[in-house]
Amino acid sequence: MAQERSRIPGSIETQYEESETDESSLSSSSSEDEEEIEKELADVTFEELQKARSNGAHAFLQKPNEDKKLKRANKNRPMEASSKKPVSGFREVIQAPKKVVRDPRFESLCGKLDPEGFRKRYNFLYENDLPAERQALKKQLRKYKDPKRINEIEEQISWIDKQLKSGSAKNIDAEILAKHKKKEREAAKQGKRPFYLKKSEIRKQSLIEKYKHLKSSGKLESFVEKRRRRNAAKDHRYMPYRRSGDVE
Repeated sequence: MAQERSRIPGSIETQYEESETDESSLSSSSSEDEEEIEKELADVTFEELQKARSNGAHAFLQKPNEDKKLKRANKNRPMEASSKKPVSGFREVIQAPKKVVRDPRFESLCGKLDPEGFRKRYNFLYENDLPAERQALKKQLRKYKDPKRINEIEEQISWIDKQLKSGSAKNIDAEILAKHKKKEREAAKQGKRPFYLKKSEIRKQSLIEKYKHLKSSGKLESFVEKRRRRNAAKDHRYMPYRRSGDVE
């Protein structure tokens, strides 16, 4: 009876036992491999992981980008577009006209320059605004001690002085021309030929008007003295100097 109980196992039982042993060995080997991989990944730095991603190691997980051509389902329907696609910063909806820089000095549309009309329209700048600005700058000049700031204010004051001086000179010339034109118009009505003033004649008459104004204000003597010193300094520059080796 003991011999009957201890029977030899069949081929199916042996195959089942072998498969169980193989599975156990595979599971143990896979678990060991996983542990090794986890240990290796634990030692890998974040920088190396980023490099691996940039090299395309995870590209197979991403969905490939396909350029889809947007079309209308019907001509009466609007075209459907993805809301995830960013809109460009500059979107030209309406064609705007091109900006053209124009200089009024060389534009025929702006007309011709009228110096006399310009002086009449903007005479308040030379009579009120510029002198007031000059006085304000003079007050500021006393407050500041910074040499750079002082130099800037002095340059502004000198520019205003030049504008006022040129403005007064141009006003005198304009008055002389206006008087001469009025005189010549009256002469032309009487049948006389017109006489046109030259620049040299205008300069002479402006000097005469300037001397008259200085004489009436009592500044003629100081002006003549300054002019005499300036001319003497100019003449002194061109005078020959005595050499050191010359004997009298």
